[in-house]
Amino acid sequence: MGTSITIAAGKGGTGKTTISANLGIALAQRGKSVTILDADIAMANLELILGMEGKSRTLQDVLAGECEIEEAIYEGPGGVKVVPAGISLSKLKRVNPERLAGVMESLVDRTDILIIDAPAGLGKEAYIALSMAENLILVVNPEISSLSDALKTKKVAEMCGTNVLGAILNRATGNEFDLTAHHVGAVLETQILTVVPEDSEVKKASAIGVPLVISSPTSKAAIAINRLAAELLGEEYIPPTTPEKKKSILQRLLGGLKLKTRSAP
Repeated sequence: MGTSITIAAGKGGTGKTTISANLGIALAQRGKSVTILDADIAMANLELILGMEGKSRTLQDVLAGECEIEEAIYEGPGGVKVVPAGISLSKLKRVNPERLAGVMESLVDRTDILIIDAPAGLGKEAYIALSMAENLILVVNPEISSLSDALKTKKVAEMCGTNVLGAILNRATGNEFDLTAHHVGAVLETQILTVVPEDSEVKKASAIGVPLVISSPTSKAAIAINRLAAELLGEEYIPPTTPEKKKSILQRLLGGLKLKTRSAP
């Protein structure tokens, strides 16, 4: 039997799904059996970030009682297994959210780490994701509204007896208007697990449907996520080295030549 980690945010747009996908892959790349469950039934987009859209069976089918969970588990990038939520509006009408708790219990029995990408807010599916998981990681942006909503989510999780591992400060720009990691940690009364900087490589990875830790492992955001994965497993993290750009032929020639100067007549 494995452990479960719900990745949650009080509001949408924090980058929670991007964190869920890339943290799951980073853990799998360190030898763990990892399953990522998209529990955001109404606004699912994990499959888009992973480049796995269009699967025939999804969590929607499972929650509608039309298939077993085994039929909705797929091999994902980087060695993870993925349960996509599905994006069909017609199937959404037949979903019974009450079945989600049983799905989570079934999945955690067959993997080392179950990563649950929770819906934003505190609706029924979000509450189940918070209450059924053993652990919680909050994703917060460095702004007041994100911090306020994250605090509500944390309090609900604590009421459910869920262990709050800490928070990820995501999309940090470092400008004077950003809340600092110290401030966020003090308000939430939890540790900041890592600070993931605003990084153009994140948008590029999302656009091409290849997770950041695979498409751009030396980017600042990928390094922050990989470092967190190592720390969660109690391992040492050694950042990847950026390969040195090859010099042009002209640069190499000039670098190796001693130019002669003409003597004055």
